[in-house]
Amino acid sequence: MKILVYFVCGLFLIGLLNACGGSSGGSSSSPEDLVDDRPYELRVPSSYDVNTPTPLIVVLHGFTGDGAGILSYFRLAGAAERHGFLVAYPDGSLDSMGRRHWNGTDACCAFTFVQTDDVAYLSALIDDVEANYNVDPRQIFVIGYSNGGYMSHRMACDRSNRVAAIVSLAGASWNDPNQCQTQDPVSVLQVHGDLDGTVLFDGGFSGGVPYPSAIDTVSDWADRNGCTGTLVDSGMNINLDQTIAGDESRVQRFTNCPASGEVELWTILGGDHGPDFDDSWPDFFWAFLSSHPKP
Repeated sequence: MKILVYFVCGLFLIGLLNACGGSSGGSSSSPEDLVDDRPYELRVPSSYDVNTPTPLIVVLHGFTGDGAGILSYFRLAGAAERHGFLVAYPDGSLDSMGRRHWNGTDACCAFTFVQTDDVAYLSALIDDVEANYNVDPRQIFVIGYSNGGYMSHRMACDRSNRVAAIVSLAGASWNDPNQCQTQDPVSVLQVHGDLDGTVLFDGGFSGGVPYPSAIDTVSDWADRNGCTGTLVDSGMNINLDQTIAGDESRVQRFTNCPASGEVELWTILGGDHGPDFDDSWPDFFWAFLSSHPKP
């Protein structure tokens, strides 16, 4: 039996403290102090070899959630061990009402106008992991749920030179595509329930600010990445939600995309905001991520 190795930030693991982002400190905008002020947790597979470049996934929780909760919901601990990738799972900052959130887009979710620079924070987190582990720079991925899905799109927009691919579950990108300025293509997988009552599949308003539909979100990414085709059915359905009978999720993808900028939409037919996943869920999205490294 393999032993799962993980390093937990904030505990008295003195020899591993730097790898976890250090301990809490005073406010500062330097990369080192950003992770000191908001430590993160990192899970390392037992197969990790310091001489082998290793993929990194940064997973982002939803509004009012936390890193440990999204790690469990996405069933990433076992997947990291099976597939041999690093997983960083940070917490968002607290707003004025004490709710954890990510400052993703104007629609979600800095509702009390606490304008934390989470792009700078997550970039510093990636720097910190790279400083302590042999991270494959071609395989840095961001995945997120709801508010974390918005933030995944934000990182793909603002750090397209570093992020190879993202998975957004029940999130959305900027309503105004011009707010997303990329340097390089980023592969994007949008997963969304068509009966989502919180982040509507067809788009809507959050805090009085509009956000795009799931189809508009992926269409904007296809245009941005230089895809010249259309969104077509793959001919394959998959089973993501245990509470819905059969292979309920329709897989669609844009044709004629660059290899480093492919765009897919997985629609959970009959799915709500929080799908009930089984252990196969991370294997599905890992297959997408691992096949879309940076060139």
